[in-house]
Amino acid sequence: MKAHVSSILLGVRDMDRAKQFYTEGLGWKIKNDYGISVFFESDGASPVGFYGREGLADQVGADPEGSGFSGLVLTYVVRSEARVEEIMAEAHKAGATILKPAGALPWGGYGGTFADPDGYIWSLGYSARGTDQPYAE
Repeated sequence: MKAHVSSILLGVRDMDRAKQFYTEGLGWKIKNDYGISVFFESDGASPVGFYGREGLADQVGADPEGSGFSGLVLTYVVRSEARVEEIMAEAHKAGATILKPAGALPWGGYGGTFADPDGYIWSLGYSARGTDQPYAE
């Protein structure tokens, strides 16, 4: 198995709320809306999609009522501290819960963390160390 993610699927409790958060709040563009699932334009990266939480849990044989920290964090690496600040502001305005405000990170970078309306954690980051970062933009 290769170190590659073909797509990222998030189980959401309210499809309309999730679509509004990501499209109106963060500016994502919908590629396909199948009613029970939605996929966004990927700009060449791993595609991100939503399914209803119960349906996705059933599909993979899991309990839809999982709680607490799942151990999953989605990272988004940008090219400046200013862009980290901009995205954090966009997310907050769209209704995200700010878990850690943007600031200096223990390993020398700069970043912040927010949770979307379904509790999925996004970690934004910037580092001046190296030029081979997995940049999202």
